[in-house]
Amino acid sequence: MPNLPSHKQLILIGASRGLGFALAQEYLKRGWHVVATERRGTRSKLHDLLGTANGRLEIETVDILYPEQVAALRARLASRKFDMLFINAGVKNEDQETIADVSTEEFIRVMVTNALSPMRVVETLQDLVLPSGTIGIMSSGQGSIANNESGNYEVYRGSKAALNMFMRSFAARHAGNPRTLLLMAPGWVRTDMGGPQARLSIEESIPNLANTLDMQAGRGGLQYLDYIGRKVPW
Repeated sequence: MPNLPSHKQLILIGASRGLGFALAQEYLKRGWHVVATERRGTRSKLHDLLGTANGRLEIETVDILYPEQVAALRARLASRKFDMLFINAGVKNEDQETIADVSTEEFIRVMVTNALSPMRVVETLQDLVLPSGTIGIMSSGQGSIANNESGNYEVYRGSKAALNMFMRSFAARHAGNPRTLLLMAPGWVRTDMGGPQARLSIEESIPNLANTLDMQAGRGGLQYLDYIGRKVPW
């Protein structure tokens, strides 16, 4: 049974499929009002949730690769305040492709999508988040430099490590700000991106990840955590 409305509000960037869609479902179950985004020109599974969301789901369109679209979203939401902004964006290159193999164009695609664009969203939308609120981004355990002992997926790893560094810089520039900042590692999950061999189901990852997000609310500062709240080494 869905929870009673909580009056809490979430902006969820990148919710058309996979982990982002599952997060939208989870927070609707928890009674939140969710503003979830898809890219223009797609009619995602989000629309199938409208009938059961009791008016608590809004679907917006934005492609975070285009700053003017992010700015337009900011303008549309300018009169509102949110308890959480969560950015779920990610692509990967071919798994076996190393830094020696990857083309410049493919490297740029992965880095812009996974590192630059999420941080542009944070910079643009941060003021929509309440001072007591949370700004979170879907990172990855593969963004941990300390844990990289296999060297696989190195372009993807590099993009998530860059994202983590940019978020640390953002936190340093806003050291006096009370908002909670979170980089989340969802685990290796069976999605289109994670593949069928992944260790976790969406049902094992996302409710726990949402529990972790909720438990960190109001604590302030920046943390890099996995889906069950364990610290991930930088």
